[in-house]
Amino acid sequence: MARQLTLDLRTPPALSRADFLPAPANAEALALLDRPRDWPQGRLLLVGPEASGKSHLAAFWAAENGAQRMRASALRPEIADTLVQPDGALVIEDAHRAGGAAGAELALFHLWNLSAERGALLLITARTPPRDWGLALPDLASRMASTALVRLEPPDEHLLTAVLVKLFADRQLSPGPGVIEALVRHMDRDLGLARKLVAEIDRDALSEGRAVTRPLAMAALGRLGAGAV
Repeated sequence: MARQLTLDLRTPPALSRADFLPAPANAEALALLDRPRDWPQGRLLLVGPEASGKSHLAAFWAAENGAQRMRASALRPEIADTLVQPDGALVIEDAHRAGGAAGAELALFHLWNLSAERGALLLITARTPPRDWGLALPDLASRMASTALVRLEPPDEHLLTAVLVKLFADRQLSPGPGVIEALVRHMDRDLGLARKLVAEIDRDALSEGRAVTRPLAMAALGRLGAGAV
């Protein structure tokens, strides 16, 4: 049967604190985010792989602290001064993408300094530690290396299960009996993979007009090459 053209009309993911899934993998990070006044010099670097929960944590932390959120790739030196308010808060996301981009690096350097001068909180997220960003500005590299860092650890079976449930719910999908259990049993414990996998399953179910069954889900996992079917 020919595959049908599909449109992605799913609702945006829920990113409130109530929608966050606490687990041992994120317990330390969550505890530190709840004590921002304990951050050394008011700065914290949150590091974790793709889809590990950084954006979710940053989203509700920003909402609770009145913080503006900016992607590192969008930073420019000329806007740095406007982003840091006295006694305010700022989130810079995906800081690993600043490496090698002269404007973004210089802006991040200014923001690091301005946050201290103005008593503002600065939360920075990245997939890897600063030593892996390829920073060309030595002063920025040294400042990032000195910033307090907390990691999001790989998920355990319970967290991976809960994340799959949430990802299916975000897409308004109801997986059939045994689907999630089979995926957790066979897939790598990788939350980035979980996101890609649910998107693949969603596309298959829509294009083929089928329910989300175990065979459909496992076929999608097999195509991604991330588990044994």
